[in-house]
Amino acid sequence: MRVSSGNTSGSDSRTFTVVIDNLGVGRSRRATRQLTVPFQQLQSLLQSVALRGDRLKIISVDGQPLAAPEAAEPAPVSEGAVAADALPAAPSPAKKAAVTHADVPVNLYKPKDPFIGTVIDNYSLLVEGAIGRVNQITFDLSGGNLHYIEGQSIGIIPDGTDANGKRHKLRLYSIASTRHGDNVEDGTVSLCVRQLEYEKEGQIVHGVCSTFLCDIEKGAKVKITGPVGKEMLLPPDEDANIIMFATGTGIAPMRAYLRRMFEPAERAKNPEYQFAGKAWLFMGAPKTANLLYEDDLQRYLTDFPENFRYTKAISREENNAKGGRMYIQDRVLENADEIFAMIENPKTHVYMCGLRGMEPGIDEAMTAAAAAKGLNWAELRPQLKKAERWHVETY
Repeated sequence: MRVSSGNTSGSDSRTFTVVIDNLGVGRSRRATRQLTVPFQQLQSLLQSVALRGDRLKIISVDGQPLAAPEAAEPAPVSEGAVAADALPAAPSPAKKAAVTHADVPVNLYKPKDPFIGTVIDNYSLLVEGAIGRVNQITFDLSGGNLHYIEGQSIGIIPDGTDANGKRHKLRLYSIASTRHGDNVEDGTVSLCVRQLEYEKEGQIVHGVCSTFLCDIEKGAKVKITGPVGKEMLLPPDEDANIIMFATGTGIAPMRAYLRRMFEPAERAKNPEYQFAGKAWLFMGAPKTANLLYEDDLQRYLTDFPENFRYTKAISREENNAKGGRMYIQDRVLENADEIFAMIENPKTHVYMCGLRGMEPGIDEAMTAAAAAKGLNWAELRPQLKKAERWHVETY
């Protein structure tokens, strides 16, 4: 029997008695352990057992034996699955139709035949004292068939040619708006773009496409491709828990998620999706002035205190426990117990977006945090990835 990750019936009062082999690790390892849990807690138990690589067998329901635990060698528990004991099906409530990956729009417009969008807004997202340059650019998509959902990206082909006289190659940017656009009237898409700046042979060089976008004026026409991407999609479950790690403009897809969850106009537009889970954003920035969409995030904290949590890591203004600069991985270590308590819930998804350099630090922090709970992160992370609960988009 496969236990669904969807909502369970609140009226199901059955209790399940299970035997778990090899519970725990190291000195705490035990040969077997017998537990009795209500139906509503069965999914969480299965997930915890699966993540630890233990073995589980259900032996009775409401005290009625199904099979003796010695009757067969219990099989390792896979994601959301039980050993092959047949159980009476519980009544399940009507479910809303979920968007499958096959339904996600992909490559509606390709580089050889891009959509021509019109710039309708372009403004700075930074305040005085910030480092660098970050703009929000919004395009009008009317007159075509370019549509998307949260977590996807679009390609931009900048005007002009390279040093060899060839058309510039497209660059991909994570979409920062919901499928309905910032005006919630459909037909627009917004990007959060940082102007790339680096030094080469003693000269300051600016990125071609990022500079093109930051400098672009209202009314300009832009070649757009896509959308692309299925890695960063939100689960359709309104009760899902969402943990988000972002640095800089990596907040773009997180901004789309949070608007879909908490913006009043979005909630009115989407009666079929009324987020009721927990959303926890870890945001990294060099300075407070570099935090993006801060007013909106503070409003969500005020309006949805039970559903939204916001943890910042300001590297040039805060110190970690060792006296060094404060980064996201330091905040992960500080909150390790709560993070892993959430991850043990099969309804929890983790999203990471930003510079590729953030991955090793977070991976190191998760390794240490997992080890403190007797878990092996090198084994746990692939399991989460396979279950489509660990989502990473770095560049």
